[in-house]
Amino acid sequence: MLLGYEAIDLARFQFAFTVAFHIIFPSFSIGLASYLAVLEALDLKTGNPVYRRLFDYWKKIFAVAFGMGVVSGLVMSYQFGTNWSVFSDRAGPIVGPLMGYEVLSAFFLEAGFLGVMLFGRDKVGPGLHFFATLMVAAGTLFSAFWILSVNSWMQTPAGYALNEAGQYVPADWWAVVFNPSFPYRLVHMVLAAYLTTAFVVGAVGAWHLLRDRRDRAAQVMFSMAMWMALIVSPLQIVAGDQHGLNTLAHQPEKIAAMEGHYETRSGAPLVLFGIPDDENARIDHVIEIPHLGSLILTHSWDGEVKGLKAWPAEDRPPAEIVFWSFRVMVAVGFAMLAIGLWSGLGRLRGWLHEAPWLHRAAVAMGPSGFVAVLAGWITTEVGRQPWVIHGLLRTADAASPLDAPAVEASLIAFIVVYFAVFGAGTFYILRLMNKRPEGGESADGGAGEGPIRTGGVAQALSLDAGRATTAK
Repeated sequence: MLLGYEAIDLARFQFAFTVAFHIIFPSFSIGLASYLAVLEALDLKTGNPVYRRLFDYWKKIFAVAFGMGVVSGLVMSYQFGTNWSVFSDRAGPIVGPLMGYEVLSAFFLEAGFLGVMLFGRDKVGPGLHFFATLMVAAGTLFSAFWILSVNSWMQTPAGYALNEAGQYVPADWWAVVFNPSFPYRLVHMVLAAYLTTAFVVGAVGAWHLLRDRRDRAAQVMFSMAMWMALIVSPLQIVAGDQHGLNTLAHQPEKIAAMEGHYETRSGAPLVLFGIPDDENARIDHVIEIPHLGSLILTHSWDGEVKGLKAWPAEDRPPAEIVFWSFRVMVAVGFAMLAIGLWSGLGRLRGWLHEAPWLHRAAVAMGPSGFVAVLAGWITTEVGRQPWVIHGLLRTADAASPLDAPAVEASLIAFIVVYFAVFGAGTFYILRLMNKRPEGGESADGGAGEGPIRTGGVAQALSLDAGRATTAK
């Protein structure tokens, strides 16, 4: 063995690796599909050509991201049969139909109308073309609905029965689909997708405003993205808080790991910083605010918060990972809120499009949505350990009876192929973003500046945002 790990560890890392790549693309395409629908609606309502240009600009990027999301999703399904056959057998009667519904209701909508959206405007007319765009956007949301229902059932299983073969079978499909954590996860993930898209669109708009602050298409992109950041960021913080309270009710050990609590305490503090030590069940070098943890989690100044020592060591999630991933997610969320408030101040005072430091910050925050989504999924999935179905089936008992070299070979192949294929796709998307929307004009009606040679972020940020445009 090259890597020197057991088969179960390699299988877990392989799934974590592939899901980390996969979640990047749906979290972008879900929000971008809805953004395209909004752009086309504004185009039909106002007749302003800038919305048409932006639609044509972003639909190319959507097509590439959507394609990479589909491919990376197929690989994940493949692993259920190869590396996690026991899980597939035990949970298949529930998980299989839910994933099938995702294909029937979501993928068929996306695949059926995607071609019309991308290529059919001149063939089907504006009304039907807008309908196709709406169906693609609806398909992405349906996909999120079913996939999150599957994941939420694994987190908070409900509506199931155990048959004679030891399989979990549906006893109440309504309870299975709308399990206790599903509504909170759905809202949290969809808002995360919208914020991810908003900050990518905002970064692209800011990038072009740094080149030419009078670029009308860039102004519209940036303005729409900052509206989303201003409105949705606080909603996401509230949704995250409600999701946390739901997790406290159904997976309190995950909350203990997230908060860095090893001891059960009344009036528990809010741990801002520390170094968790799972082996010795303690947190070192801690910085905390007394009583605030209990106030947030129980809405009581002296409410009791369970620590990880309340569970046997073999049932505890690894706080050394979850503690940090949770803080990354929260920190990015508040940074998003800060950008939204900053842009709101600029909008009120009339300098939204003439604030190079805001634009530089927006460019830097472009990948922030992806960082937050990955940190959130690490918190969710690692925090569920050691269970693959919480309280019912352990991860160690769900794996296929494979030898380590077999899993190792496929893992190495995945790493090589993923970085080559998806790296090339991501590079192509960045190249598309680097170009201005075709036919772009400055806000004063003059011709906009032509494409600037790619010179990296440092060169772009050093440009004088007020540089005069040149004639084409």
